[in-house]
Amino acid sequence: MNIHEYQGKAILKSFGVRVQEGIVADTAEQAVDAAKKLKVDYNSDWVVIKAQIHAGGRGKGGGVKLAKNLEEVKEKAGQIIGMQLVTPQTGPEGKLVSKVLVAQDVYYPGESETKEFYISVLLDRSRGRNIIMYSTEGGMDIEEVAEHTPHLIFKEEIDPKVGLQGFQARKIAFNLGLSGDAFKDMIKFIAALCKAYEGTDSSMFEINPVLKTSDNKILAVDAKVNLDDNGLFRHPDYAAMRDTSEEDPTEVEASKSNLNYVKLDGNVGCMVNGAGLAMATMDIIKLAGGEPANFLDVGGTANAETVKAGFNIILSDPNVKAILINIFGGIVRCDRVAQGVIDAYKEIGNIPVPIIVRLQGTNAVEAKKLIDESGLKVYSAILLKEAAALVTKVLEE
Repeated sequence: MNIHEYQGKAILKSFGVRVQEGIVADTAEQAVDAAKKLKVDYNSDWVVIKAQIHAGGRGKGGGVKLAKNLEEVKEKAGQIIGMQLVTPQTGPEGKLVSKVLVAQDVYYPGESETKEFYISVLLDRSRGRNIIMYSTEGGMDIEEVAEHTPHLIFKEEIDPKVGLQGFQARKIAFNLGLSGDAFKDMIKFIAALCKAYEGTDSSMFEINPVLKTSDNKILAVDAKVNLDDNGLFRHPDYAAMRDTSEEDPTEVEASKSNLNYVKLDGNVGCMVNGAGLAMATMDIIKLAGGEPANFLDVGGTANAETVKAGFNIILSDPNVKAILINIFGGIVRCDRVAQGVIDAYKEIGNIPVPIIVRLQGTNAVEAKKLIDESGLKVYSAILLKEAAALVTKVLEE
């Protein structure tokens, strides 16, 4: 689950990570009030207005602006709130900005220069371990750094038996070229960041940039946090941070029915029980000459209600020209699933696209007979190649 920058910073701060302070605002007037409070609490004459959406690259799309006084705060917050912000990560349609973070200016003058770094903590699935990935090239797209200057990206692997060790934090600070108070503060920053990552059951904490201020403090200027959905039952307060307005409406609706759904750009909707079988089904659709319109896993106990919910979600996509239902009857009997398909079809009413139902496993023959004798416009199959041939047939009709 993705969360907003201001929420990620609040979590980091609760674990002792120093962050760029800020106050979230829903209107330009609230932004002005936030700037006044920052002036009192943190002596911030200038503030940064930052759009709050679930996407990076906000500055490139005009979603991050510096305001030098209260008049500029009101003007620039008003420009950002309500805009359709397009960034390299949103796609051409962009995302609607409904709130901004009014943050203190931390690039103040001092005895030494400021310096930006990139630091993230995430799971390396190939190694089965958490790693810290970091670079001296903060504030830039890490993908660009990896492509053009890969020698500037460092990785530190965390042994799960012992956790982050002191020498590793010192190694990171050294590789970032720090010394003195900044060196010591970076060690504390790394330790607190790892503690936050593990304590929140996150799958990624990305801080870009991490800033060394002119007075040698280390702090998080941004925070991109991805919380592991499977760990949210332990953190109801974090689960409450979910902003469904930032998610695809169809995927939100699917989650209400406990369906695992991801929208794609194809023309063949698919409904499958099991993630592995769903991936194979998508391959079959492509081999048959179609393009999968979605990934939809109804789980191992498909019934009339889940099938109906799956139908409604798939049919909400106007690009769908056919639906392939592929169920392996291991946990659930195929004839029960077939009856569920028939019941759901009748309850929904006229379904405007052809449906191919492939049932294999327990009572597959009985299931095919139910489908064939239902009188509905449903094609049945037992073998996967039969289902693929039917997909080709209906797409050509």
